[in-house]
Amino acid sequence: MTALPDGRDDAGRADAATARLRIDLGYDGTDFAGFARQPGLRTVQAEVERALAVVLRLPEPPPVTAAGRTDAGVHARGQVLHVDVPIDALRVVGAAETGAADAVAQLAARLNGVLPDDIAVHAVGLAPPGFDARFSALARRYSYRVADRRWDPLRRRDTLRWPRPLDETAMNAAGAALLGEHDFAAFCRRRENATTIRRLLRFEWLRDGDGVLVAQVEADAFCHSMVRALVGAVLAVGAGRRPVGWPAEVLAARARDPAVTVVPPHGLTLEEVCYPPVDLLAARAAQTRRRRDVASG
Repeated sequence: MTALPDGRDDAGRADAATARLRIDLGYDGTDFAGFARQPGLRTVQAEVERALAVVLRLPEPPPVTAAGRTDAGVHARGQVLHVDVPIDALRVVGAAETGAADAVAQLAARLNGVLPDDIAVHAVGLAPPGFDARFSALARRYSYRVADRRWDPLRRRDTLRWPRPLDETAMNAAGAALLGEHDFAAFCRRRENATTIRRLLRFEWLRDGDGVLVAQVEADAFCHSMVRALVGAVLAVGAGRRPVGWPAEVLAARARDPAVTVVPPHGLTLEEVCYPPVDLLAARAAQTRRRRDVASG
């Protein structure tokens, strides 16, 4: 039988009473008021925590931590969470008889049995030492879909309809000029004591098999509304309303520009969260926390 590991708190310290789980999931964000729990509103976090409480027979929903707290209407295909649960709760669902790894693996099916149809758990596993869904992440990758040729009404929940053809060559040139580490204050909604310095790793537009333009936007992290503002700035270039160099000029100004349109949320999907090798998870989490602490200090 596989032994249950010690749980670990956010600093990596062992807590023999709990185990940390990693949960991979996707959701259609259309009918949610975002990921994060909000009083009186339907959110992804609240639904997942409620399902965990039911399946693990817990008196209170256990708080989950997400790699990225998506906004209202934003979808996810590759969201990652962690949650610390009592080891006794895992024994209740079968770890004592089948082994911890088998019991935890069965949690995905059990959670899907009580979750609504617009959330799907892909996998549940025991998290390795030092894992933090938010702070251990190296990068997040989002996609944004824009239909500028043929409109498919069956994709209206995840695709932005655009009235005329866009110039993807100009859009890719404009996006490439934004790559690297910069202060993205011009494309973010500022939050008190939060840094707007990010490293943009990829910003590329490709057409899929249906001719839909799909942006792939990847960074070490994103500040609030950053992806949708970047997409909006580059769409202005593709539509011929702005020159190719305009988004870079906006970036250099380091101040929110009212001329930048923040595109609607429904075209945006969190596709993937990337993590370092297991032996570097704790170091990455500590590095990320130090960076945030310096920014807030």
